[in-house]
Amino acid sequence: MTIEKLARSEKRSDRFILIFDDGTEIRVSASQIADFGLYSGKELTQEEYSELREGLKLSSSRARAVRMLGSRNLSAREIERRLIGKGESAETAHCTVEWLEDIGAINDTEYAAAIVKHYSGKGYGAARIRDELFRRGIPRDLWDDALVSYDGMEDAAYGFLEKKLRGSCDPDDLRRATDSLCRRGFRYEEAKDAVRRYVANREEIGEEE
Repeated sequence: MTIEKLARSEKRSDRFILIFDDGTEIRVSASQIADFGLYSGKELTQEEYSELREGLKLSSSRARAVRMLGSRNLSAREIERRLIGKGESAETAHCTVEWLEDIGAINDTEYAAAIVKHYSGKGYGAARIRDELFRRGIPRDLWDDALVSYDGMEDAAYGFLEKKLRGSCDPDDLRRATDSLCRRGFRYEEAKDAVRRYVANREEIGEEE
């Protein structure tokens, strides 16, 4: 097959159209033209043409994935799902994710640790954070290490109580705060320990005053 014409797209100035001698048209970017050495008059065997098509698919998928990462962190599974949702094949999406991992653009271990730190800081417990790790597609075998490696879980519960109670030690307020901690993913024992710590600290403050 021969590339008869390489023309700029009328719809997008950053895109070009490859027109082959059999009438086939392929849209490419300027970087892909450079990467694959494309030009008018270039001849390709059927095998080279097939390799070009696959290479262009992977190149486009990689560019799309990089754009996705430009707005926020994503797990390998999230990127794979999004790429497939955009029309990429499962194989192309998987190869793209492997490439991102190889160049260090994504790291599920570091991402899991960041999620644990973020949601602990917002006053959520382990159960709720596990739900978030699941929602974001983090592999289960990374959950426990991420949770164990973060030592601020106890402070997260206490910090929530301070914001919630604002100095109150009223039994009804304490009970409602305990229930709130449980709903936020803390075990009942953890919630009670945090409340006891809160009350003890408030009593110390009262004695000092």
